[in-house]
Amino acid sequence: MKAILYIGHGTRSKKGAEEAKAFIKRVIERIDIPIQEISFLELTEPLMEEGFRRCVERGATEITVVPLFLLAAGHIKQDIPLILSGLQERYPEIQVTVKESFGVQGMILDAVADLVRETAGYLVPEDRLLIVGRGSSDPEILGDFSKIAGGIRNRLGIERVSVCYLAAAEPRLLDGFETITIGAVGRVIVVPYLLFTGLLLAEVSQEVRKRQRLGCEILHTGTLSSHRVIEEIIIEKVKNLNTY
Repeated sequence: MKAILYIGHGTRSKKGAEEAKAFIKRVIERIDIPIQEISFLELTEPLMEEGFRRCVERGATEITVVPLFLLAAGHIKQDIPLILSGLQERYPEIQVTVKESFGVQGMILDAVADLVRETAGYLVPEDRLLIVGRGSSDPEILGDFSKIAGGIRNRLGIERVSVCYLAAAEPRLLDGFETITIGAVGRVIVVPYLLFTGLLLAEVSQEVRKRQRLGCEILHTGTLSSHRVIEEIIIEKVKNLNTY
């Protein structure tokens, strides 16, 4: 029997964990597979090993792993494969298939453009956009964000689109905010390139409020999972799975 194991990043934020679980439950309700389990890579229960075990105990013989990660950084390339390798040694009879991260795709860039318009309303070329990524030492991620910035710039017609990172890459958050706000004559719209609420989003929100108190006309869109397209992408990943 086939099963789906969803893997989120995990967070120390109780609100963020509940938001992620609620999102996955909405997806589960839309997929006609009887065995579906929620799990997280770190910080939030149940962890991957527990989610995998639950699938097996419910009768799964084939498990499709669906990582809920926007881009293919170290977690996708190293951490998840390492954990799955150990699980496959423990359960050699289980066939495991792993789906890719979401990657840079037009549907997501369209969704980001939608969120910006919903947040800011009518845009003018003088408005500026700051995309805030989680950050990674993987150079492929930096290349992905360059593509993301270019794609969103083309969709919105904004002349100035910048990227900064919360960790592991430059420019960091404060430098990104400083650069995008200096000399701004229009509004600054901040796009946290994150799926769910958590401590990282709180850090972005805090900086936005700080700049607002200083008189800067600055807004932020919230997380990407607020747009229904993320659900649709997951549905597309698993739509060809049959129950048996």
